[in-house]
Amino acid sequence: MKLYKIETTQHINASIEECWDFFSSPKNLQTITPDTMRFEILDFDNKRMYPGQIITYTLKPLLGIKISWATEITVSVENHYFVDIQLSGPYKLWHHKHFFETTETGVKMTDIVHYALPFGYLGRIMNKLVVANKLKAIFNYRYSKIEEHFNTKVQ
Repeated sequence: MKLYKIETTQHINASIEECWDFFSSPKNLQTITPDTMRFEILDFDNKRMYPGQIITYTLKPLLGIKISWATEITVSVENHYFVDIQLSGPYKLWHHKHFFETTETGVKMTDIVHYALPFGYLGRIMNKLVVANKLKAIFNYRYSKIEEHFNTKVQ
């Protein structure tokens, strides 16, 4: 199984509590996901994030093909980090760590995603041709939405 890694870092002009409040609410996933993906949360029990929480949703990431996805929050340490993994969905493996670190001027947020695709060699080709670029575009969109939400407010 070929593992791929994406790592992004972003500075957020907010307190750690404000960041945690936003990112620990599954309903905000829709805010930071491109509209073109038609992301729709089906169920997350309307509670703040906690270990063992299951979140189910659908999206249309490519050619309008609808995909069902289920993730589980495996670890959640308030104001520090959380981890989600794919239970079912398009990846052979999806492990996403979200870290929040207080800085002198706000919060440093780091995302680290390890993922693998199904279908062996064909999956490697698909990663090179489509998936890696699509994920990069999604994280770029997310970056801009977070900038808009946190870093463009008048202080």
